[in-house]
Amino acid sequence: MSARLVRLLGLDPGLRFTGWGVLEAEGNRLRHVADGVIATNGEESVPLRLKALDDALAELLARYVPDEAAVEETYVNRNATATLKLGYARGVALLAPARAGIPVFEYGAKTVKMAVVGTGAADKDQVGQMVRRLLPGAAQKRADAADALAVAICHAHHRSTASVWQARA
Repeated sequence: MSARLVRLLGLDPGLRFTGWGVLEAEGNRLRHVADGVIATNGEESVPLRLKALDDALAELLARYVPDEAAVEETYVNRNATATLKLGYARGVALLAPARAGIPVFEYGAKTVKMAVVGTGAADKDQVGQMVRRLLPGAAQKRADAADALAVAICHAHHRSTASVWQARA
């Protein structure tokens, strides 16, 4: 029995920059489709920036029609305001695919790094290098796009167990 081709969207949410990456997985074979960054205007109010992010995600979902989405979990940093704003962007990143009827999965940064690099302590440069090695043709103009592709790669490796856990939730 052959593996089914699945299109995956990875998201690395941020209020200023949200990285996104689309890949296709068939069994353990991965193929890069597209990647990029959604940038919001830092001079606009938070609600307008969240709307811009939501609009851009809706456009990506319509253009690439993923079967599943994976979003990186928020890390807590020392700046509570920055963490809160990151949480807002993450909420939009979770909501947009869910609203489109696409299953959404979540992965912590260490899990993503472990899946892509082999160690949860990898730095951004190591993640970017491995993403380029695993997905030839990935442009990744910004680290945010590489991180989003890494989230998609992680999900591709964890799909069978992630589906089981999501079904139980």
